Amino acid sequence: MGSHTDSTDPYDTDDSLPAPVTPAGRDGLAAILRRPERAVIALDFDGTLAPIVADPEQARAHPEAVPALAVLAPKVAAVAVVTGRPAGVAVRHGGFAGVAGLEHLVVLGHYGAERWDAVTGTVNAPAPHPGVAAARAELPGFLDRIGAWQGTWIEEKGRAVAVHTRRASDPQAAFEALRAPLTDLATRHGLIVEPGRMVLELRPPGMDKGVALSEYAREISAESVLYAGDDLGDLPAFGAVDKLRSDGTPGLLVCSGSDEVTELRERADLVVDGPEGVVRLLRALADRIG
Repeated sequence: MGSHTDSTDPYDTDDSLPAPVTPAGRDGLAAILRRPERAVIALDFDGTLAPIVADPEQARAHPEAVPALAVLAPKVAAVAVVTGRPAGVAVRHGGFAGVAGLEHLVVLGHYGAERWDAVTGTVNAPAPHPGVAAARAELPGFLDRIGAWQGTWIEEKGRAVAVHTRRASDPQAAFEALRAPLTDLATRHGLIVEPGRMVLELRPPGMDKGVALSEYAREISAESVLYAGDDLGDLPAFGAVDKLRSDGTPGLLVCSGSDEVTELRERADLVVDGPEGVVRLLRALADRIG
């Protein structure tokens, strides 16, 4: 698990750039600093660039996130936002469009099923999976029949549909009670369930953040990769970085700290204090690269 370290560490000057606590993480950071022009900086959106809020429609990027990315992006090979949200929604909520310095930003939305490129300002995506519409139509009655906790609610995500429990009187109990029946519902419609922080998302199989990250890193011939995330949906991306490292591409795994998702903290090379900590890390990287 990662943490901040003192200023005696060779990676840390004036406590600005925290040092990874794992050898693989230190190798990953060293590779990024050695050849930043061949490094990919990939980041989740909710909980990583944007604080978690009760209503996902109200989520916005940390006010310093876009300025930090705009300083860092021209110094590295690429910056990619990898998110379960529709790409267009992440662009709007992030404020990524038309920003000087982010001309080559890529948003891989719906776990990579959608792609927005800043250079064109357009979203490319395949046809929607028919099971999503079928599950969405069935969900309200389904939740009523199984006596879902009061306070759960359905989020329309275009290529996916999600059931949130954060507003329930007992969010964790509601989450656990819904997990199995929603998995059954998803399976009937050819979908899978992606658990998150008090949310269960029904979406098509075959794409996840790990697949999206691996394909993008391969596309641009990345020589090093940083991935930062905060949730269970980020575990496949962590796995992708582990695979890249085993194949000889150094990588750094960053957890945007959350006590709700201990699995991510335990696998991270470096833990920072939520979106604010991610912003500090991005700025410190940009400063160190010079």
